[in-house]
Amino acid sequence: MPFSSMIQEMKGEIGAISSRGLLRFRSDRPGGHAAAGRAPAAEPPGEALRESCWAQVPPELLRMVLARVEDEEARWPGRSAVVASAGVCRCWRAVVKELVRVPEASGKFTFPISLKQPGPRDAPIKCFIRRNRATQSYSLCVGVTDALADDGKFLLAARRSRRPAGTEYLISLDAKNTSKGTCIGKLRSNFLGTKFIVYDAHPPCVGAVVSKGPYAHMIGSAQVSPGVPAGNYPISHISYKATFGSRVPRKMSCVMDSIPVSAIKGGTAPMQTEFPSINSNSFASVPFFRKSGRLDSSGVQLATQNEAKIVLKNKSPRWHEPLQCWCLNFHGRVTVASVKNFQLVASGESDLNNQDDDDVILQFGKVGKDLFTMDYRYPISAFQAFAICLSSFDTKITRE
Repeated sequence: MPFSSMIQEMKGEIGAISSRGLLRFRSDRPGGHAAAGRAPAAEPPGEALRESCWAQVPPELLRMVLARVEDEEARWPGRSAVVASAGVCRCWRAVVKELVRVPEASGKFTFPISLKQPGPRDAPIKCFIRRNRATQSYSLCVGVTDALADDGKFLLAARRSRRPAGTEYLISLDAKNTSKGTCIGKLRSNFLGTKFIVYDAHPPCVGAVVSKGPYAHMIGSAQVSPGVPAGNYPISHISYKATFGSRVPRKMSCVMDSIPVSAIKGGTAPMQTEFPSINSNSFASVPFFRKSGRLDSSGVQLATQNEAKIVLKNKSPRWHEPLQCWCLNFHGRVTVASVKNFQLVASGESDLNNQDDDDVILQFGKVGKDLFTMDYRYPISAFQAFAICLSSFDTKITRE
């Protein structure tokens, strides 16, 4: 039997045991629909769960089986078996949490919190973005094959809306619902479309300061626990140089407010390890490692008010005389010429045009009418990379 089928069977049996225990528990309560005569005392659902066969698997055997599942299922949809394993019971979840590594070390997406953790250092994670012009929405997916683009595994969704003072993109984990009650962050522009701010609905690092303003407590406020303040935490400032219609390449820069410069000089970038949630006891569906508002700050050098932040700038393309166009080497990941295409590298003393290809932190480019590739790596996360790429879709005459 395949591991994925075995895990699904385990989870179904655990759920059935829990439901039967809950029904017996309710039947003994006053007003419950019990059979004639005194029914035997029922165990609470938790007791039935702890006594189930899957919860009593020897720890050594359990770790060996789950380690094999984790190693063999490197891509989606196979990795759904790893997520299902975490939903069997609490002891399984604890083992899975120990075995699953963050994207920086594994290059894999497992739980939704992975989308807010830095990518791998050695090689980029290859994703793509689909644009829906009719609904003004965007979907971020990760490829499930080696093809340039495929059906993909959904990661994040964004919806564009116009505001009197500019444009706003709400970013959500739900592909069908991108309302303010479900989003995990947003991107907001100024009126001219030359400056953008990326906001996180949750504190990106210890000591993060919430943005003050009329919308400061609107992002994801329904999902954040009372111990974690809800609001707009600015994590990136993106700016484009105004060109006013001249045919010159775009110039953009991104100041990563939550990432110190030391992160690319042998240090470590801040990393969220858990999503805040109101209900921390439920584990019927296990989307995250654990449901609380704590941040992993042990041994991490966090960006403070006095510490320099990373600044990302786009590599300037070179003029190709035979083709009569500006060109960048995207190594086959971009096939359609577009003003939206860009590569971001860390700004430093060296010339940005002479940066090695290995130094590219974020790459974005067009491969179809409404299809774009997005490749990113350490020290930014998928959420940060997606928000930066969304700014490239916002067309304004001041930078076209």
